[in-house]
Amino acid sequence: MLVPNLLESVKNGKMLNKDEAITLLNINCLTDDFYKLLSTANYLSRTEYSNKGLVFAQIGINAEPCSVNCKFCSMGQNHYSLPDSWRKDTATILAELDLLLADGINDFFLMTTADYPVNDFMDIAQNVRKRLPDNIRFVANIGDFDYETAKKLKELGFTGAYHINRLKEGVDTTIKPEIRISTLNAIRDAGLDLYYCVEPIGPEHSYDELATEMLRARDYNAKVMAAMRRTPVKGSPLYDKGQIPAIELTKIAAVARLVTRPQRAMNAHEVTQMTLLAGVNQLYAEYGANPRDTASQTEKNRGFSANQAWNMLWEAGYDIGLSIKA
Repeated sequence: MLVPNLLESVKNGKMLNKDEAITLLNINCLTDDFYKLLSTANYLSRTEYSNKGLVFAQIGINAEPCSVNCKFCSMGQNHYSLPDSWRKDTATILAELDLLLADGINDFFLMTTADYPVNDFMDIAQNVRKRLPDNIRFVANIGDFDYETAKKLKELGFTGAYHINRLKEGVDTTIKPEIRISTLNAIRDAGLDLYYCVEPIGPEHSYDELATEMLRARDYNAKVMAAMRRTPVKGSPLYDKGQIPAIELTKIAAVARLVTRPQRAMNAHEVTQMTLLAGVNQLYAEYGANPRDTASQTEKNRGFSANQAWNMLWEAGYDIGLSIKA
């Protein structure tokens, strides 16, 4: 099927298969079809999400060498790139949360490295949940866990979890894909909303790999979808493989939007203005440790503030429902 016909069929409700997803991923970014693709993804988000922009916020609550040793991460045990290591106490996390709440956020994430003790995480989460307004979703971004842990997270007030089968899982990481899939099953079976992402995308990843994860997200009924390019972290094993350009990330985000059809939001990371024309209506504000940063307080380096994210959504014409601060 020709690309324009395929895109029109998506507008009419067609669910794309893997071959069709790969066809769209193969679009040349210098052709008219590229702009037709962006227009279709943009149309879906503007209409299905009522042109509403969203900002999610995440606090990385520890910076420590991680035994999973992801080859793209600044906190891999064998190539730890941060200048120090630490764990935040509850008081510090709550103070940072208050700053985020003052700027307005829709969903709030707590992130740890894979080795962080889950019971310690839950102790902190209990206090955080008490501080969060009821209308803000609470999301866990932690290592792998079983169904019983997923149930406990829900009982504590978590509404969702960020979890994925990363590109080249088991090759660029030490975690077997089966373990990641088991956690995805636990999230689904416990009734937690799944936040999914195709990541971390590098120049070496095939469109077949990307399409596989897009379809996986759809199969698991991901409520929020994202596409993230790999940020080359100096000192990490994948540093020399480089990065895909923003225009390629924009195309991938548009295809992910069409293939996955997420119910609430579409994100591309890290933030680029170009992707906001490709169906991206949600951005992240970040505090604390960040796997893509060599500064241990990413809000002082790579991370966006909530207000910066709201401003970017406003610039793209999304309804943010908040007054922008200067």
